[in-house]
Amino acid sequence: MSETFEKESLDSKELNFLADVSIGLTQNSDPESIIQALSASFNSIVKLESLNIFIYDENTQKLRDYAKSWIVIDETHDKSYTEKLYNVVKNSKYDDFLINDNSINIKDFWDINKYIKSRKNVIIFPLMKGETPYGLIELTINLTMSDVLTIDFFRALIIAAYQISLKIQNKVLADKMQANIDFHESMKNIAKILETQYDLNYIIPIIGEMIDKFIADHLIYIFLKEKDGYHLVWPLACRDTKILDMVKDVTADSAYVLTNDNKIGLFPLIAANNSILGCIVAHSHTDKLAQNEIDYLDQLTKQSSLTIQRANMYAEVLEHATLDALTGLNNRRQFEIRLKQEVSMANRKQHPLCAIMLDIDFFKKVNDTYGHAVGDEVLKNVASVIKQQLRESDIPSRYGGEEFAILLPFTKLEEAGAVAQRLRAAVEAKHVDLSEVKDAKVKEIQVTISVGVYQYKEGDEPQQLYTKADKALYYAKEHGRNKVIVNRG
Repeated sequence: MSETFEKESLDSKELNFLADVSIGLTQNSDPESIIQALSASFNSIVKLESLNIFIYDENTQKLRDYAKSWIVIDETHDKSYTEKLYNVVKNSKYDDFLINDNSINIKDFWDINKYIKSRKNVIIFPLMKGETPYGLIELTINLTMSDVLTIDFFRALIIAAYQISLKIQNKVLADKMQANIDFHESMKNIAKILETQYDLNYIIPIIGEMIDKFIADHLIYIFLKEKDGYHLVWPLACRDTKILDMVKDVTADSAYVLTNDNKIGLFPLIAANNSILGCIVAHSHTDKLAQNEIDYLDQLTKQSSLTIQRANMYAEVLEHATLDALTGLNNRRQFEIRLKQEVSMANRKQHPLCAIMLDIDFFKKVNDTYGHAVGDEVLKNVASVIKQQLRESDIPSRYGGEEFAILLPFTKLEEAGAVAQRLRAAVEAKHVDLSEVKDAKVKEIQVTISVGVYQYKEGDEPQQLYTKADKALYYAKEHGRNKVIVNRG
């Protein structure tokens, strides 16, 4: 056996193993497939029961499982065992190993046999960033009677660890760079919303979804300040009473506030005149907020404050306006005024009146994929198609977001259904030109709409005209989209 220890070069078996590792790392990029490829490579040289990679997160000072959504190992492993893992990642050098709970260096290889068991062996060795360990690999090997753990095997492990370390470092760096790119793209999108959208019911969910992309490991809540206190506006519910109590104390004089464990962060939405607009909250049940996440939230909150403040200002102006600023159609307020007028006239003169409600299919996906500038162009083009397909006496409105409402006076249900089908076909055939949209990823785009139709019946309340059309619309969306459903009820 001593001759084996004195070799300075690797045998062909170890060289083939290292080639397999290199190929596996080159051909795979996501953590799970990397682990699978490495496991196959190790199985070519030893009988491998399991392979795990743990990465040390400096922000939280926790070891995370690389292949299992970066879950903290403290939650999945015995405490005494995790202490040994933390000791390896904090104190090891590049040629140190932990073999069955025994720390050795490759220079001490002559004494390894006393640590090796006849069957199951757990070998742990560090992943290095320069001279500093930043993670580790855990191997569970089941030796057969003919297997031998040679010095060549351990030398190959050191080389493999170096390759694996470079791959993971490059992947983590690339992910961070992409996160920065996405962050600045979101800042641009929020700024774009500021220019073109004035409806808080439309703006708030978009802001919430954008922030949620960056702080994916934390729950995001948006509260707005009203006369009687703070109201949750996104998402629909918050069951954490601690957050609800903390939000009450947020003022315009507050900087962002973090709990002692850094798991909850409150970021005030402050207007230019230093009045409080609301608050964005990030909350995690597991990890504390990292500094880069705090910086992202702070900047996104400031940008969101400008957007919300401007929306509030325009809400006051638009209270007396009749047209939607983006599409040129009637706005929702004007729609509700015309609805009452048309229902009243239909009752007096006993003429038919129908409503069409239509919604752009997968509009959120358009925004997420191509950006909100493209989404705005789609809205304008759909509005243009609507105007082209209607009579002068018809009353089209932008009801909110990507939803449109149309009143059809002197129109029976069958006729309204034909109008709806004509609209659906015209939108489907429309190629939305994006050549003038800055930074658009495509030159053109096509969308479809789902449509619901209903005819006013004597005894209906005015709002039932559009709510029953809306009910038909949602049936169309739930049963395939790009179709017209007529509500005859």
